[in-house]
This record gives sequence, structure tokens and C-alpha cells, in this order.
Amino acid sequence: MSATITVLAPTAILGYGFPEASFEAGLARMPDVIAVDAGSTDPGPYYLGSGKSFTDPDAVKRDLRYLIAAALDRGIPLLIGSAGGAGAKPHLLDCVSLVESVLSELGLKARVAMIEADQDRSEVSTALDHGRIQPLGSVFELTEALISDSTHLVAQMGVEPVIEALEQGAEIVVAGRCYDPVVFAAVPIRVGFPEALALHMGKILECAAIAASPGSGSDCMLGVLDHTGFVLEPLNPTRQCTVTSVAAHTLYEKSDPRSLPGPGGTLDLTDCQFEAAGDGRVRVSGTRLHRERSYTVKLEGAHLVGYRTLSIAGVRSPDFIASLDQILAEARDKTFENFAHIDPADVAILFRCYGRDGVMGALEPERHRVPHEVGLIIEVTAKSQSLADTICAFVRSTLLHLGYPGRLSTAGNLAFPYSPSDLPQGAVYEFSAYHLMAIDDPLAPFPIRLMTLGAGA
Repeated sequence: MSATITVLAPTAILGYGFPEASFEAGLARMPDVIAVDAGSTDPGPYYLGSGKSFTDPDAVKRDLRYLIAAALDRGIPLLIGSAGGAGAKPHLLDCVSLVESVLSELGLKARVAMIEADQDRSEVSTALDHGRIQPLGSVFELTEALISDSTHLVAQMGVEPVIEALEQGAEIVVAGRCYDPVVFAAVPIRVGFPEALALHMGKILECAAIAASPGSGSDCMLGVLDHTGFVLEPLNPTRQCTVTSVAAHTLYEKSDPRSLPGPGGTLDLTDCQFEAAGDGRVRVSGTRLHRERSYTVKLEGAHLVGYRTLSIAGVRSPDFIASLDQILAEARDKTFENFAHIDPADVAILFRCYGRDGVMGALEPERHRVPHEVGLIIEVTAKSQSLADTICAFVRSTLLHLGYPGRLSTAGNLAFPYSPSDLPQGAVYEFSAYHLMAIDDPLAPFPIRLMTLGAGA
């Protein structure tokens, strides 16, 4: 067994891009695998629910041309996780199609493994009935109705399906929804490096150069793992890893600084050591892995809840701003009075007041301050697009001409940056599953299909 193994992470998300010079610097270090995360739930439930990607296909193809050519030329695996953004079947198929297109354009052929993350609804229902599903934090209870209503229902796979795909001879692995560190940790774990260190390194590499200073989601990072720790190194001379930047990224998206749960176990970071290794590098050691009694995976589902229309306006009149809460409440009341025949349960009216509390809402500690201007977003969600359009138009026109105590002008209360002022947004999705499910076999829920794609395939 080699004393070290090297993983090249080209970008934070496939399609976010990277400088060619950084990528070439990474290739010069003779990596054993190129791995890239392609998705996240950060953009919200829309992309999972709709089956659409939040990355542009042309941008993804641009990245793939470099990654595929380099991996096949050097005979090393290319691993792609959470394909297409949310990792459901439509995303997976779209990503595989882009891989096939790039292979053909480059005149190359490769053995490509496609790993599905979509879950059988009947099996999820059985798991629910048998008490093998629990909420992930303080979220809603999962129900049979939510399982049935989910347009897509996926689970985050662990390293086992990716390793199995490599065992079957895959040169390129395109996986559906993955636990983020998986594609970075799979090859090291497969050849015998410590799981805890491999997963911790993967946790940082999945965001590539975001863990450097200055950080970037569109630049490369290198991880070199041995049997007692790993070293992180940015591949752009304008960046460096520092103890602070790497330790901070270890805390990224974590509620507990000492533990990081994942499929089958929890990383224990209590005794983690971060040390400057010179030349903008940082060495990390001391990570441990605690196996859980049962192997659990995170379920993610989304379902359609309605259709949305927005109107964006600016407010600068100080008397209007001073009475903003009362004015917005009156506009909402007048709307439901005017459309008394509509069930209020079919319509939701939301106001976002940027410059006052648009980001934090009721939690905003500075809400008592009166700003000199407010950016107002009128948001209406309804059971149909036409109803959302109608209600948004009425709320907007009501606010535009509403009289209020102390009003000095009748020319209009709002300034609109766009014409038309109302912007239909289409379907709205909410998460229908955000839970942990215990499974018996880490391979069974994630079927693997191996195929030869590309020129002459």
C-alpha cells in the first residue's frame, strides 16, 4: 500500500468553474483520483421537486471537458457526486447525458457507472411503519401522504455504492444524491486508508478552495492523505490554507463543533489537530469515527405546494416606513375582504422588507431602527398561477394607493424598478422529507448501472 494518496478537488460544485492553471498545477501533483461534488440542498427544495438542475449545462460541460480528458489520460477515476444538483433520477440522467456528450466530442470512450439515489416509496413507507425513520432535528413528522406526494424522494448514499462501482470497473462514476464527502473519501477508503481521516478530508475538499484564504468556490484544492493525517493545499498561488481557514471550514454547516454525523457513523473531532505545514498548507490529524448501531441515511423529498408571483418595489417615504407594519396588515385584510369567496387556506401573502428585517424577520435585533428606504417584496403563493397573479396584482395596487394617517402625497406609495411590475414565478416546492432512515444494507437502496459511453460505444 502506498504511504499517501492524493485527491484533486477542482471546484466546489461541478459547473462553478476553475482556472485552468490551478487545475494543471493539481495534475502535476499526480493525483490518484479527481472528485467533484455536483449538488446541494442549499438552493432549497425547488430543484429536487422540479427535477431541474441549478447549474447551467454549458458550464457543467466546460468543467467536464477538462476533468474527463485528464482522468482518462492518466488512468485515474473521475467521481461525481449528487449529480445535477439534487441527485434525483432526472438530474442523474441529465448529468450522464452531458458526460456522454463530452466523451463523444473528445473522441473518447469510458466505462461509466450510474448510481441511483431515488428511493422506493413502498419501502420508505414500510420503514416508517416499522419505526426506522426519525426527523432530522426539529422538522415535521414524515407521513404516508408526504411520501406519496413527493415528486422526488432520494437518500444520501455512503461510500459503499461508489466503491462497488469502482470494483465493477467504472472509470467514471456519476452518483445520485451523496453524502458530500463520499466521492473524495471512496478511493482512499477502498485501498485501506483510515475512514475517519478520509471522510474528514472529504468534508473539506467538497467545497474545494472555499477552505482557503481568500476562499473561492471556483478554484482547486488538493488533499494528500496518509495513515495519521492529511494535508490540504490550494493550487492557486494567490491563496493559502491557514489553520483558521481550515478549522473554520471543518465547522461549516455543523450544529455541533465536535461531531459530524454521516451514513453509518459519526466523525469525532474532539481531539482534532490543525497545524501549519508551510507553503500555504495545513495538516489535520486526530479525527476518529464512531460506528452507529444502525446504518442510517438522510432522506430528502420535495412536493408541490402551489404557484408563486412576486412584485418588487421600493419605499422611501418616511411616514409610510414608520407605519409599515400597519399598512401591510391593512393591505392583507383588504385583499381577503375583496376576495371573500376565496378560501384563505388557498392563498399565502408574504411581505419581505429589505433594509429593515428582510433577512432575519422577527429575529432581527435592529428592527426598531427606522431606515431611510425599504426594498419591499410582495410574495403570493396560491393553488394556481392565475390565482397567485390575481392576488399579487390586487395587493400591489392596494399598497400603491393606500391612504394612511399623515400621508402627504397621493401620487403613489411605491417605486417599481421593473415593468411589468408583477413577476410570475411558477411552481413552488417544499421539503416533504428531511429525515433519517435506518437501512440494513448500504448498497441495496442505490442500484448501480455500468455502461460504456462515448465514441464508438
